[in-house]
Amino acid sequence: MGRLTGIHAVREALESGRALERIVIARGRHGDRLEEITAKARERGVPVRFEERAIVDRLAGTSQHQGVVAMAAAKHTLDLEDLLAHTTRESSQPGMLVVLDGVEDPHNLGAVIRSALAAGASGVILPDRRAAGLNETVARAAAGALEHLPVARVVNIARTMEQLKEAGYWLVGLDESAERQHTDVDYKGAIAIVLGGEGGGLHELVRKRCDFLVSIPTTGPVRSLNVSVAAGIVLFEAVRQRQAQTKSESKSQ
Repeated sequence: MGRLTGIHAVREALESGRALERIVIARGRHGDRLEEITAKARERGVPVRFEERAIVDRLAGTSQHQGVVAMAAAKHTLDLEDLLAHTTRESSQPGMLVVLDGVEDPHNLGAVIRSALAAGASGVILPDRRAAGLNETVARAAAGALEHLPVARVVNIARTMEQLKEAGYWLVGLDESAERQHTDVDYKGAIAIVLGGEGGGLHELVRKRCDFLVSIPTTGPVRSLNVSVAAGIVLFEAVRQRQAQTKSESKSQ
C-alpha cells in the first residue's frame, strides 16, 4: 500500500483528489497546517485518525513525517447518498447491496467484492473503522472487480442500515445461529445483505436492525463459514430468485 508522509505531500494529495484510505496524525499540539489538512480531509470524506507518535513513526517508516502520514487507497469511495443514486440510475433491477460489519482481512474483503460483482450487486458498504482499507491487497484479491463495483464508506453501520430502510431496502443479516435458512427469504426486491466480520459476526446493534436473520445450513463439526464464502452463497441465491422471476415474467408476456 502506498503511503505519503509530511505535510506538503499529504496536502497535495488531498488537493489533487487522489484516493486516500485514511490519514493518521500524531497526537499532541497541532499547527495551522495540520489543522488545514484535517479540515480538507473531512471535507473530502477521508477518515482522519489521531494516534500516538510511535504508531505514526511505524506507519510512516520514519520519524521524519511532520506528524502526518496518509495511506493511499486503490479506489475512490462514495458516500451512501451517492451510492444509492448510482444504484437507481444504473440498474434496471431493484438494488442489491452488500453491507460488511467489520471485515478486517483484506483477502476476505477482496473476495467478497469479487463475488458481489459477479452476482450483479449494486455496491458494497464498509465502515470507516474496524474494516480493511481498499489497498492493493484487496485489489489483487478482487481480481479486477474493485475497478467496476461502487464502494461506500460510512461512519456508522447501524445508522446506515436505518437510512437503507428509509430508502426501501430490506435488510438480511447472516447469523449462523438463526433458525431461518438463507433460502427462505425473498431477495427479489431491494435488499441489503449484511455480513459480520471474521470471528465475531454481526455486532448486536447491527443484528437488531436486520429485518431478517438467516443461516446457511452446514454439516460436520465446523459450523461457521468464511465470510467471503458465505457472501457468495447468499448472493447467488438472490441471483437464482431474480433470474427465476425474470423467466416467469417473460413467459407470461
